[in-house]
Amino acid sequence: MNGRAPDEGWRLSDKDAIATAVDYEDGVAVLTVGGEVDLATVPALETAIDEALATQPTALVVDLSDVEFLASAGLQTLVTTQEKLGTSIQFAVVAEGAATSRPIQLTGLDEIFELYPTRAEAVTAVKAHRP
Repeated sequence: MNGRAPDEGWRLSDKDAIATAVDYEDGVAVLTVGGEVDLATVPALETAIDEALATQPTALVVDLSDVEFLASAGLQTLVTTQEKLGTSIQFAVVAEGAATSRPIQLTGLDEIFELYPTRAEAVTAVKAHRP
């Protein structure tokens, strides 16, 4: 059961949490995200993105393959990330399936950032577009 932690706000239950991991492939930061990305978990996603960018990679790939639900707050985080990076760092998103690629395509965000069905395709594409 969720309980209030002293001076920490509300604890998230295990089912509310997201999992993130960063791998580096030849200078490309690949952030793998799993779980549900919504208003409650976006701060963890933002922190993970900031940590992945702290090493100054040549590109950032956000892999949403293990995401079960992608709310508008998560979509906004992806747009904000693209805007923050501009043209200085290549950015791509991996999304396949109804939970992730569908909301991205329905909102037209696949016109804002590069969208790929697999991690391998995304990493290959951002490596090919390096300056």
